[in-house]
Amino acid sequence: MGLEEKLPSGFLLSTVEDFAGYLRKGSLWPATFGLACCAIEMMATGAGRFDIARFGMEAFRASPRQADLMIVAGRVSQKMAPVLRQVYDQMVEPKWVLAMGVCASSGGMFNNYAIVQGVDHVVPVDIYLPGCPPRPEMLLNAILALHAKIQEMPLGVNRDEAVRAAEVAALAATPTIRMEGLLR
Repeated sequence: MGLEEKLPSGFLLSTVEDFAGYLRKGSLWPATFGLACCAIEMMATGAGRFDIARFGMEAFRASPRQADLMIVAGRVSQKMAPVLRQVYDQMVEPKWVLAMGVCASSGGMFNNYAIVQGVDHVVPVDIYLPGCPPRPEMLLNAILALHAKIQEMPLGVNRDEAVRAAEVAALAATPTIRMEGLLR
């Protein structure tokens, strides 16, 4: 008689997933991708007044191979988009992306050919943080929302399928510049 026969169905697996989610959410290592004025607010979040270290993120990583959260802070130009994708591809699994500011989320006021109209056309985004520029308190709130999302993410093959489906959907979406209706 094994342990799995004495416990209710799925009890052990859900407990392991919950425990792994708890550990993953408390040990995020962000890779900074500060491109504009939002980067100043992101740096302020790491300072003593707002203290992002309370959430286990005191070490911003310069190497993508040591990071699992990319905070894209600011506008992304067409020339920077391949670099952004390369850094994302070099990050360790599991990885998450936070689009900080209206420029990273939708191109902002720069509705032209030189700026990517939303970083979600380059990498899959998990959390969008609006504002121009968003305050450090807003970034902390977005990180807490990401923590809740990480806590609920599945492990193993289910996670790989969910990530692949989200990335395909994000990259296949109609660019904001080509949308019609209330936007123009």
